[in-house]
Amino acid sequence: MPKNMDAVDRRHTSGRALWLLGPAMVAGVAYLDPGNVASNMTAGATFGYLLVWVVVLGNVMAWLIQYLSAKLGIVTGESLPQALGHRIRRPWARRAYWLQAELVAMATDVAEVIGGAVALHMLFGIPLVWGGAITGVISMCLLLVQTRRGARAFETVLIGLLLIIAVGFTFGLFFAPPEPAGVIAGLVPRFEGSTSVLLAASILGATIMPHAIYAHSALARDRFAPAGADPATRGDGTHPLADATAQTRADALAEARGISTPRLLRATRWDVTIALAVAGTVNLAILLLAAANLAGVEGTDSLEGAYAALRAGLGPLVATLFAVGLLASGLASTSVGAYAGAEIMQGLLHARIPLLARRLVTLVPALVILALGVDPTLALVLSQVVLSFGIPFALVPLVALTRRRDVLGDYRNRAATTAAGVLASVFLIALNALLLWLVFTGG
Repeated sequence: MPKNMDAVDRRHTSGRALWLLGPAMVAGVAYLDPGNVASNMTAGATFGYLLVWVVVLGNVMAWLIQYLSAKLGIVTGESLPQALGHRIRRPWARRAYWLQAELVAMATDVAEVIGGAVALHMLFGIPLVWGGAITGVISMCLLLVQTRRGARAFETVLIGLLLIIAVGFTFGLFFAPPEPAGVIAGLVPRFEGSTSVLLAASILGATIMPHAIYAHSALARDRFAPAGADPATRGDGTHPLADATAQTRADALAEARGISTPRLLRATRWDVTIALAVAGTVNLAILLLAAANLAGVEGTDSLEGAYAALRAGLGPLVATLFAVGLLASGLASTSVGAYAGAEIMQGLLHARIPLLARRLVTLVPALVILALGVDPTLALVLSQVVLSFGIPFALVPLVALTRRRDVLGDYRNRAATTAAGVLASVFLIALNALLLWLVFTGG
């Protein structure tokens, strides 16, 4: 992992709270990746307003989950993979956990690279394989910002891309707003057959992304690390104060930062709220745009078809901005995915791999899929289903760790927070079980 060049120092403790915002905005980019676009566009075009409730519920659950992830990183000075890496004692169990997390991270990369390739094909007619390669190269340049300039510069670039994404995906609603009655009806939880369940699992997998849970804890850890500190100085990946009590570790980190932990947590709640308000609004806008303009239109079950229908129905400006938003989405989210993947490997296997080298390795599956001619939209939707199955493996340990006094000390979850986390976990696991049952029974 890169050295922390934006560590907290005492010059900023009296500054404006705005300086404390940022990590959640970067993690929030993962909630607007091409997989979200494909899932929400397909859901809106296929079922109209039916799955509006899934987008809203997913965003509410995402707020809690991302806050818990950031809190773990701030209070302990460890990411979730690090915390699990030195608590899973058996090497085979740790490797097995790493393998499922790695597969999830690779599924994320597939979605993001394919999305960038599709956007370049829409905008410039570039063949998909070459578009995927170009997306990979540009993402490497973004990762260079992280490795050379540090966390703050990386945040600035990704927040800029986030603004482009927001404009690109919401602009069309000003020309063709949704029906208020349809939106309200879509807030009532229900399904219509196994395809709607598949899309619901896809939307949730794209909204509550496992790699974003891993990444946010690391982003918060790195962003608020004390000046000159290395987030992981031990060879086994544990924190330097691992043998002290949780409260002693938290107090020592706060003293070294020169800023109180309660203040950081308050700022983090605002950070997560703003980031997910933006991400949730854009995700809902994508579904509503499709529901209002593409429902029942032939050929809109793919991103290319949706782009063509938007161009024919709402004009070239709306369609072009949509494609630009998709391109920015692919470029930004693939950088966050590579960051998360490197953290997963370091935390669980205690092995470091350069971000750029990882980017090259994980680029290959996406390029192979594109070269084989697999339908890009189908690949995007299925990749989000894979992410949905990875959610419990990240969410359950997160809730379990953040409720423990020996991990967070006085900052452990309250009973109501833990209960909410348990309910979210049960709901997501039940949805995945229902999906499996429908698939195997042909329901």
